[in-house]
Amino acid sequence: MTSPAKDGHGAPPRDGNNKRERILDAAVKVFADKGFYNAKVSEIAREAGVADGTIYLYFKSKDDLLISLFEARMAEVNENLRAALASAADPIAKLRAAVRRHLGLVEQHPHVAEVLTVELRQSAKFMKEYSNPIFGEFLKLIASTIEEGQRSGALRRDLDPPIIARALFGALDELALAWLLKRRGAPGRRMEGLELSHAADHLANFFIDGLRQPDSASPPTNRSGGGPASRRTP
Repeated sequence: MTSPAKDGHGAPPRDGNNKRERILDAAVKVFADKGFYNAKVSEIAREAGVADGTIYLYFKSKDDLLISLFEARMAEVNENLRAALASAADPIAKLRAAVRRHLGLVEQHPHVAEVLTVELRQSAKFMKEYSNPIFGEFLKLIASTIEEGQRSGALRRDLDPPIIARALFGALDELALAWLLKRRGAPGRRMEGLELSHAADHLANFFIDGLRQPDSASPPTNRSGGGPASRRTP
């Protein structure tokens, strides 16, 4: 799906990689400004400085362009996540760095974040037909960090890493969406005063505290209710 599509007349031109990137960059701006459904291929071509037909040398359709854009930018997100994980010394520090880096990217690249968070879900092709391996890689990186913490004894072993990884992404996605809606000035679910750097620390603390292996000095917990075990008086 990411390979440049050929028309009936041969391969794309030799400067194709540069032109393809220009088209992807233009698509980010147009999709973010106009929305996926309202955006026209001709508008993307004009923003990229290419002829309308050039788009179809590289992408089969507007949906294919959106999915290719997702793959390219999500691959960059994954590279940033790997760098964040590599920069931290232990699993708890890695999780904190991952949360900060992800929300930091949203703040630095709001148009890309808007496309990945909002517009991508408008594509029926993406939602129904695409297997989404790039996103699966993101989840595996988070899950493997949790597994590392479980092996070291720093994190609880009674929690399923893939489930927690998906839950963490869901929280990141919701915060990103709220921030983007606030930036856009849209009514509804936006959160007044939301700052992503502040939110990153709170979210990291929330998840890490829930994942951290309780020390022996902590009060025992009631397995059925999840709270402190009640003490019975004789």
